[in-house]
Amino acid sequence: MSYLRYVKVIGTMHVSPESRERVRRVILEQKPHAIAIELDRRRFYAIQNPQKMTFNDAVKYGRKGIIQYILTKIEEKLGEEFGMSPGGEMREAINLAGLLGIPLYLIDEDINTITMKILKAPFREKLLLLLEGLAVFIPLPLKREQTDVIMDFKIMMNQFRRRYPYLYRVLLEERNEIMARNLIAIVDSLKAKGVKKPKVIAVVGLGHKRGVERILNSHKV
Repeated sequence: MSYLRYVKVIGTMHVSPESRERVRRVILEQKPHAIAIELDRRRFYAIQNPQKMTFNDAVKYGRKGIIQYILTKIEEKLGEEFGMSPGGEMREAINLAGLLGIPLYLIDEDINTITMKILKAPFREKLLLLLEGLAVFIPLPLKREQTDVIMDFKIMMNQFRRRYPYLYRVLLEERNEIMARNLIAIVDSLKAKGVKKPKVIAVVGLGHKRGVERILNSHKV
């Protein structure tokens, strides 16, 4: 029996109001023994106490700060288009865990480790990422239907894999492994406490859903 039997993976678009509502609905319906979210400790505290970072602030931290600034601005711009700030679905999961008394687990890789890996990317990929990151300062087109957005997301992921093979491995595949291992540990912990049929809900970005599920399905309890 695979670990996927015990874990419900919700793939979300971090800037989509529909994702926030789905997280709420599934948690209330499933009443899980544990909730896991795609955050590390630093991002968990940041999402609880949001502070705006200026470009000048980012420069003080060198290349790491600039990369994190660009990634943040990309999510902010998308959030404006979809009517929800980045991380709304994560905040929903955090709030429900507190209200319902459900243990909350942070399963993602440390953001500083991720940033250091990005800095080790081939020069071509870093330059391309910088140039494409500047596009967040260009007005985006009008909102589209959600089905169109999801289709565009899938196309974007395929393009990203071709254009950024190193970054795809670092940002997607390696984090899939880390999050899946952490979910396996959560299930094992619940079983060790006497829970015969653990129910864990994992809230991750849509790009991670299939990869995490595939790893969970390949491991047997």
